[in-house]
Amino acid sequence: MNAVPRLPLLLSLSFSVLAGCASAPPPPAHSDALWRLIERDCRGAEGPRGDCLRVESAADRRDVLVKDAHGNYQFLLMPLDKVSGIENRRLYQRGAPNYFAAAWQARRHTEQALGRPLPRAVASLALNSPHGRSQHQLHIHVDCLRADVLQALDAHSDALGTQWAPLPVPLRGHAYQTRLLPGAELTANPLNLLAYGLSGVDDVGQWSLVVAGRDNVQGAPGFILLATRVDAGSGNEASGEELQDHACAVLTGAGDALERVR
Repeated sequence: MNAVPRLPLLLSLSFSVLAGCASAPPPPAHSDALWRLIERDCRGAEGPRGDCLRVESAADRRDVLVKDAHGNYQFLLMPLDKVSGIENRRLYQRGAPNYFAAAWQARRHTEQALGRPLPRAVASLALNSPHGRSQHQLHIHVDCLRADVLQALDAHSDALGTQWAPLPVPLRGHAYQTRLLPGAELTANPLNLLAYGLSGVDDVGQWSLVVAGRDNVQGAPGFILLATRVDAGSGNEASGEELQDHACAVLTGAGDALERVR
């Protein structure tokens, strides 16, 4: 038995400070819990065990999927290797893995946990900024979109286009930039669309990125990307996970009574 005690998975994305990134908060206690879980349950010779459900170790795709302890339907897609978070420059180099594409494929696990179909527009992926997370290992939250967020996006669908633009209304009290992405699958890397189309690579660590499915983007299935930037004045820590509902009330009818833990 591994001597490292089993730690419950933490919800928010990993904390990390990359040289050259603007001021980021100091790492909280147990900020390596997810990396320790990967080492213990995903990287062993015996294969996946415990909360580690899947390991991809090919040269062009190295990621793991684990069940998060918070919420019945939430899963975390993480690199198999040590990667800090959204601010890590390796994510924006040519040939870097498209972790969002892998996370989108993992939504079937949420659907299986729900025991019912997961509509495309309800499926969502969230990656928090260093200011809005507690863990020092990149992880993408795979779960349901909040019902009120879905309603707001539908109500302002005329304002959505294929270039980054402000959403006319705040979501969860915070300003978001949005853009549509055509295509049934995430062949384009959403991180590159954020870094090279909106934030800039030097500032990307101040942002959070959410990807949700859309039924109609230019007449076919696609996606909507939502990005928010840290704003101390408004209390925005750029934690896009706030747009998710870990009780999936839009499908289950349950209230979002679970307190979101960063």
